[in-house]
Amino acid sequence: MNVWTIVLIASVAVLALKLVGYAVPTSLVEKPGPARISSLLTVALLSALIAVQTFVSSGHTLALDARLPALLVAAGLFALRVPFILVLVAAATTAAVIRMLT
Repeated sequence: MNVWTIVLIASVAVLALKLVGYAVPTSLVEKPGPARISSLLTVALLSALIAVQTFVSSGHTLALDARLPALLVAAGLFALRVPFILVLVAAATTAAVIRMLT
């Protein structure tokens, strides 16, 4: 199997999973327990993705690069309720400047 076959199979699987989600009764989804779990799961998965993409491991050591200061700038700007596009520009600029200086 080549890479494109795997990508196509995964795409069909994700589409099928999404379509199965529409078959779940709304009475089940609107209960407080499942609603809370689904909202917290989304935040947890996004946080895990950010952590994995920010902290780079080199063997058994943790290497920090320009992504960490950019993430800190973005978090600070989000705390100040700056519009999302400005947060993106500031974080990208921070990472670019640090990478040019190193």
